Amino acid sequence: MTNEKAVAEKLLQVQAVKLSPDKPFTWASGWNSPIYCDNRRVLSFPYVRDFIKSELCNVVFEKFPDAQLIAGVATAGIAWGAMIADQLKLPYVYVRPKPKEHGLGNQIEGYYEANQNTVVIEDLISTGKSSLQVVDVLRNAGLKITGMVSIFNYGFDVADTAFANAAVSYLSLTNYTTLIDLAISKGIVSVNDLDLLMQWRKDPANWKQ
Repeated sequence: MTNEKAVAEKLLQVQAVKLSPDKPFTWASGWNSPIYCDNRRVLSFPYVRDFIKSELCNVVFEKFPDAQLIAGVATAGIAWGAMIADQLKLPYVYVRPKPKEHGLGNQIEGYYEANQNTVVIEDLISTGKSSLQVVDVLRNAGLKITGMVSIFNYGFDVADTAFANAAVSYLSLTNYTTLIDLAISKGIVSVNDLDLLMQWRKDPANWKQ
């Protein structure tokens, strides 16, 4: 399996994850957050990109050996999905947030066949809502979802519940707890911030600094 600490270290190294307990970020949802994850940055660093790609491929190969199709989630999962499919020599599609408004009106881009065992690739899992919407699109197209793999997840209880209710297995290369432990050990954040950081993860929608 993947080395969660090594992956977390790479994300911190290229500043794909930023921590700011004193000056929280504001997410698109309106939530205040002491952490911001932008895994797109990894694509700009070839050696880290190659490491993350290899880790993702290892998880798919080991945990989902019956995979017949890789599906990337637009937009951040597109590049990772394509790299995995290329490395494992599997067919590839990606899924738009909504159907294309012109041309063929596709929401799933690429060639696929009904009942193919499909592994979905995400860069990040937060509440799981948008990720599971992609699962619904693929299932409605007749595909079988074997599982989902992401680079990072926040470990929200709401996500665990949503994936369980949808009967979707998911794995992430690293997670919030591992990253925070590493950040504290490296002095990126203070041990005094630990309670605050853990409180946010318990109830991010209502968290206040």
